[in-house]
Amino acid sequence: MVERERNKALLLELLRAAGAGNAQCADCGTPDPEWASYKLGIFICLNCSGIHRNLPEISRVKSIHLDFWENDLVEFMKTHGNLCAKAKYEAKVPLFYYIPRSKDCLVLKEQWIRAKYEREEFVATSVCHETGSSASAGSREGFLWKRGRDSRQFLKRRFVLSAREGVLKYYTKESKGPKAVISIKDLNAMFQTEKIRNPHGLQITYSKEGQTRNLFVYHESGKEIVDWFNAIRAARFHYLRTTFPTAPEAELIPKITRNYFKEGYMEKTGPKHKEAFKKRWFSLDSQERNLLYFKDPLDAFELGRVFIGSKEQGYEVQAGLPRGVRGKRWNAGLTIVTPHRKFVFVCENEREQKEWTAALNEVISQPVTA
Repeated sequence: MVERERNKALLLELLRAAGAGNAQCADCGTPDPEWASYKLGIFICLNCSGIHRNLPEISRVKSIHLDFWENDLVEFMKTHGNLCAKAKYEAKVPLFYYIPRSKDCLVLKEQWIRAKYEREEFVATSVCHETGSSASAGSREGFLWKRGRDSRQFLKRRFVLSAREGVLKYYTKESKGPKAVISIKDLNAMFQTEKIRNPHGLQITYSKEGQTRNLFVYHESGKEIVDWFNAIRAARFHYLRTTFPTAPEAELIPKITRNYFKEGYMEKTGPKHKEAFKKRWFSLDSQERNLLYFKDPLDAFELGRVFIGSKEQGYEVQAGLPRGVRGKRWNAGLTIVTPHRKFVFVCENEREQKEWTAALNEVISQPVTA
């Protein structure tokens, strides 16, 4: 019992030790990790520990608080730690490569962990990813399951990505030309596992004739879909560096791809506020400052959008509904005030109302940039 408590106290000291990087999960950054891999010498969170359990040849895990730690394992943890592992396993992570955080989906975390420790893609001697090779890394060809625009069934389609040509193409039949040629300039990709109802679901968006066009795809292999995602990011990074050669990389990296700031259902009425409220799916794109709305979350095209300007331009969000206006089924209202009109919405409950208000205010508080 004395040894158990002593070793537990030593592990907790290692967690709090300044300059060791142990206060956050080594793989996703979650603060105050409560698990550790005693084979790799790293401190990790509960979620990442579940992934490590599936890699017994590479990693073995224990709970810091619940499991017994032998003296030699504690000594091993002392001589290693998160920063030590980062220096080895993340020595050559390309700038375009997406490093998942705590809120990201399982497939991103799993493939990041496998890429680091199982495949050792980023160690100093690796040739998998060479620094500065975003053009070659942004070229890929293969098959993905794509949701049909009208049929709503997922069908196998061939996709071709070329960073050098600056396009992503996909084909419905081998004998014909591409069904679509998408400029990398307008391309975005984000994992949408819950929306697509597939653990490997990826949403690709681009601009077509002034509208947002959505492609919903997946692949049976987690590695394959994450490789596609990072290939798109490599192509986007190549485009951004070529287009803005003097811009600091720190400014370009957040613009490679982006997730929607908030999504969910609201009801909206028309410009006179007398039209019937209709339930719509909303996606807030904070980078482009657009509140997009769709009839269904998996629609191929938007129904419309509301531009969200800044406070200095006269934009604001007000809780509640204008006098005399009532929702069809929901009553937790909010109003977006613009210089030209008021857009009126109702949320399902007050929690959703507060979340939408906070998200919109976050965008409004940021100045509009060119």
